Amino acid sequence: MAYLIDFVLHIDDHLVNIVNTFGGSTYLILFAIVFVETGAVILPFLPGDSLLFAAAALAANPAYGLNIWLFVAIFLVAAIAGDSLNFYLGGRAGAALSNHSWFGKLINKDKLAQSEQFFRKHGPLAIFLGRFMPIIRTFVPFTAAGSQFPYRRFLKYNVSAALTWVFICCGGGYFFGNIPFVKAHFSAVVLGIIVISLIPAIVGWLRGRHPSHPAPRRVPEDD
Repeated sequence: MAYLIDFVLHIDDHLVNIVNTFGGSTYLILFAIVFVETGAVILPFLPGDSLLFAAAALAANPAYGLNIWLFVAIFLVAAIAGDSLNFYLGGRAGAALSNHSWFGKLINKDKLAQSEQFFRKHGPLAIFLGRFMPIIRTFVPFTAAGSQFPYRRFLKYNVSAALTWVFICCGGGYFFGNIPFVKAHFSAVVLGIIVISLIPAIVGWLRGRHPSHPAPRRVPEDD
């Protein structure tokens, strides 16, 4: 866990090491990370937004010889395919899989319940919004499938969300990641991205713990 936290906070340095070590295979490695983040269901803590931002920032630097459009393409495919696999697992197994003795220990039941509440509240829009919320995005496809949501409708929201997510994160990294101030405070920028992306989930959690109660009805007085 300590290594994972270090990887996320210093993701720019770790990506440089990956590029220097694996060269062209970097594309495949980053594809696998983004795909597994949502597709595997049990690994919601893998970096997503910050990974795209950092990878695009490296691609903007000619010294690394990386292609930003290839990054955009593989991230799009990974995000869409990962959510689709997640949806498939939710449709095939659903509650039975989450209650399995081995699998159930790996899946975060609280986050799954939070995702179900999020989906019930926002309906199909949750598929789009969930893409921008770490951890929640890992469980929304699983929840949608368990709710008998049609895959064709799911795919429309999935594709539109992936397009928006990839272009925002990669665009931000490509155009702003190499600004001297950003490079000097990259860990703080990454932490800021994580905090901002978690705000909707935190707000939803707080609302769930402190639901608003309707005002008491006024009992009319007898004349």
